[in-house]
Amino acid sequence: MEADDMTFDLNAYFNRIGYAGARVPTADVLRAIHLAHATHVPFENIDVLRELPIRLDLESLQRKLVTDRRGGYCFEQNMLLAAALEAIGFRLKRLLARVKFRSQHTLPLTHMALDVEADGRHWLCDVGFGGHGLLEPIPFQEGSATQGIWDYHLKQADSRWWVLQAPLEEGMVDLYTLTREPYELIDFEPPNYYVWNYPTSIFRQHLIAQRPGLDERHILVGRDYTVITAAGATSRAIESDPELLAILVERFGLKVEAGNWLAASISAAY
Repeated sequence: MEADDMTFDLNAYFNRIGYAGARVPTADVLRAIHLAHATHVPFENIDVLRELPIRLDLESLQRKLVTDRRGGYCFEQNMLLAAALEAIGFRLKRLLARVKFRSQHTLPLTHMALDVEADGRHWLCDVGFGGHGLLEPIPFQEGSATQGIWDYHLKQADSRWWVLQAPLEEGMVDLYTLTREPYELIDFEPPNYYVWNYPTSIFRQHLIAQRPGLDERHILVGRDYTVITAAGATSRAIESDPELLAILVERFGLKVEAGNWLAASISAAY
């Protein structure tokens, strides 16, 4: 994938995420845009279940996530955010990460994050990890951060690897590990292809839709719908296709057509 020459429609993007603030490369602007994106564009894999290819070119990203008001997974989300930030004037690096979240095995580098410069500091930005992901940037240094009712911790495992952690019900959990080595746009095509096309990819197994907020998280995996607040988590099973489609509209802001992909919306442990 070569650098995209298409003009980025910043006005349309800001309308999509509900942002009406300044357009200058400062830490405050970075924080506000990150939060707006994370809370308005849900994480979802519906097109994978529809057996549609996931494209990372700017035209495809704008059409799907902005014009069609859909969501996507990490490569789509963070590629779109990176394009918006670069259009404003931020300097950034695109990073690859290894997901650790509730995995007992070593997984390939199939997650994307960003290292963004603002106000003389580097910030870890990531709007594409789903329900348990960051809402705002955090400084790319060891330390903890609170965002709404959620806590995060970034630590340096060794001279190369960093680990993003979050305290969940089972204790402090590693979300993913990454280095600060920058990658070119073309480097994201193989892991993206793996994620949407490899038979055992989790995104091909069942429906995933997640939308985080400062005081609650909505997580749909298969037909299991969970809402997490400061009081704890409540879950229920979705009984029918019409109910599932209604949840996607009302809780995730996604209007999608019924189809064969609904058969893949099986219940799954999460």
